[in-house]
Amino acid sequence: MEPTRDTHATLVDLLDRILDKGLIINADIIISVAGVPLIGVNLRAALAGMETMLKYGVMQAWDEKSRAWEREHRKKNVLSLVEGEEIALKMYGSYYYCKGIYNTWRPGYFYLTNKRLILYRQDFDEITFQIPLEEIKALVTREEAHFVKGKKKQVLYLIDKQDQVHRLSAVETNQLKDAIEQNLATIGLSLEASPVLPEFEKGPIDFLTEGEEVTHRGKKVWYLVPASGIQQETWRPGHLYLTNKRLCWWYDFERKLVFDVPVDRIVRVNTGMRKTSSLDSKKEKVLDILYEVNLTKRTASFTGKEIDEWAEVLNRIVSGKIGEETETCPQCGKPAPAKELLEEGCSSCGWVSPVRDKKSHRVKTLA
Repeated sequence: MEPTRDTHATLVDLLDRILDKGLIINADIIISVAGVPLIGVNLRAALAGMETMLKYGVMQAWDEKSRAWEREHRKKNVLSLVEGEEIALKMYGSYYYCKGIYNTWRPGYFYLTNKRLILYRQDFDEITFQIPLEEIKALVTREEAHFVKGKKKQVLYLIDKQDQVHRLSAVETNQLKDAIEQNLATIGLSLEASPVLPEFEKGPIDFLTEGEEVTHRGKKVWYLVPASGIQQETWRPGHLYLTNKRLCWWYDFERKLVFDVPVDRIVRVNTGMRKTSSLDSKKEKVLDILYEVNLTKRTASFTGKEIDEWAEVLNRIVSGKIGEETETCPQCGKPAPAKELLEEGCSSCGWVSPVRDKKSHRVKTLA
């Protein structure tokens, strides 16, 4: 085989070549110090994708052995039940695991027995979540926005006797809820009639600092999360909060603040119609907030049903900020509120803004 040179080949082309055709390394290496040979390396290696390896009969025994071990290992991972426990329902689903900075939906299979509810991950032989039936206080199902815009999913909120809220999702969430209620009724237990979600009913307020109060809050608002790493910028659902100190956006899916900026850093607020999805040609009203961080201007974009209301509220803040700015009189140099100088002139020397003087002259002319 004659070697060839391709100046336009990429790393992807190289990997494709190695996996498809394979690569043979045949090298003899001698390491010398001051002309004296010290180490000799005789290297013989073959590198290729497993499909190519097996095609030429390489590593075939090892492949068959590893596959057999994997099949046997998977069969051994079976949920262990206590004495007298029987499975009433098995369903694929996930549990929202939240501990420290780690927040994610962990998939597995829900096992509902006559004694408890379990989420078991067979591949890891791990029980991610379990609760005795007698510890279940209430069940609430809600339709929530999926992390992909435009999609919805049913979430089951399970409240235990300690008022802790657990978020569950399943292939058939309502069916899982009904099955739990039936099992509870069978063993003579009942659920709370009109439960209130302790953490989620009034919205998240645990991000507030000392002396901070929410002055304005709205319904669902979508935020254009900036690109990060290999993740492109994308719209995510959450809630927008305005406090006496800052503007915050809470990400529902991960239950945490993703965006917050002090109100005194907001420079300008604009609204406009534009596309928010590459799959839909329909345009939506978007709120663009220009703010300043470390002398750098940035833009945060939001969309939702209450954008006009948010634009009005934030514009009042920006207008109020302009009114509080101070300037010096061009004639005498005395500081005064900028709004007062522009509209009334300087009270010390009588200087009048040219803009105000032109307006007065125009009024006299019209009269």
